[in-house]
Amino acid sequence: MSSLNLDDFTDLIERPDGGVRRDAEARRERQIVPPGALGRLDDLGEWLAAAQSSVPVRPVERARVVLFAGDHGIAELGVSAREAGTAGQLVRSVLEGGSPAAVLARRLGVPVRIVDMALDCDPGSLPEEVVRHRVRRGSGRIDIEDALTLAEAEAAFLAGVAIADEEADSGTDLVVLGDISVGGTTPASVLIAALCGTDASVVTGRGGLAVDDLAWMRKCAAIRDALRRARPVLGDQLQLLATVGGADLAAMTGFLLQSAVRKLPVILDGVVAAACALVGQRVAFRAPDWWLAGQNSGEPGQAKALDRMALEPLLDHGVTVGEGAGALLALPLVQAAAALAAELPLTPEPEDPAGPTGPAGPDEAAGPAESAKPTESAEPAAPAEAAAPVAPAEPAEPA
Repeated sequence: MSSLNLDDFTDLIERPDGGVRRDAEARRERQIVPPGALGRLDDLGEWLAAAQSSVPVRPVERARVVLFAGDHGIAELGVSAREAGTAGQLVRSVLEGGSPAAVLARRLGVPVRIVDMALDCDPGSLPEEVVRHRVRRGSGRIDIEDALTLAEAEAAFLAGVAIADEEADSGTDLVVLGDISVGGTTPASVLIAALCGTDASVVTGRGGLAVDDLAWMRKCAAIRDALRRARPVLGDQLQLLATVGGADLAAMTGFLLQSAVRKLPVILDGVVAAACALVGQRVAFRAPDWWLAGQNSGEPGQAKALDRMALEPLLDHGVTVGEGAGALLALPLVQAAAALAAELPLTPEPEDPAGPTGPAGPDEAAGPAESAKPTESAEPAAPAEAAAPVAPAEPAEPA
């Protein structure tokens, strides 16, 4: 029995500020570009303003990519196009700057943080800051055994919570969330099928590196078998992650929930992030209000999860490489929405037909007089004399 009470997140997580969002909408209506002309960028800017509790919205200047890494025992069944236990090689590729995500992050000027939760490699082969949160070496084969013990699931979840706190405390203003895994789309699909009440075939995709038809059938069978093990523990989300998830998925779920507590917006990448978000929604129904779906990866499980959370992907480029690459492509869109919401000029306020009610300054008094007699260069004093209160002085003499 875990001592961790996930129900606390329901009380801790608030929605983005609705009043601020209404203020952002009102400001948008006053901008020189007509409302609706910028499409979804209008909605993005207003969402970001509510998340920041700021009108005008502040620019997104300290974004960060956070990638949770792990190997999954289910990959031993040949459900992935990559060899089981090789996620560590993918991590090294990102660290060395040779992966798509590393290239994009470098181009966008966004730092990348990798968190090893269950890589099946020697921890000494990776930097200490990467491996310091590792829970175990590889997650279990979920079709026949639990991915984690309950204690390991709790440790992984709390590691995700701690990392969210670290990012919020360091001033990160938006997170691009992804995973680096081999076999990770299989437990992700199991979680989505279990929480949405669907069959294995509905959520089984081809993975980041597309598998052939035979591998797809093996994957579908593995998801079906894992689903039988998942259904009895649907009421306990931490136990569900321990049974058919993995250390990286448990950590991502904790990270997402604590990010919502800390009011830190997150862009979700692919099906693994979507599955963890769906678990997070089951824990705290307001949490998805803090997340954006960066892209449509083409995985049927991702589409199912996003639909359940009412999250519409920002992009549809068919990027399946993982590692947060698809969500990184959406980051400039969010930054553009923030810039437009903050920097587009506003239309002038309509003037009061009754004129100013307070005393006019020197410039304001001179303006109307000059416009009344534009050709009289030597008359600046005459309007002032004409404006003197002569009429009120006459009744005073007979008194």
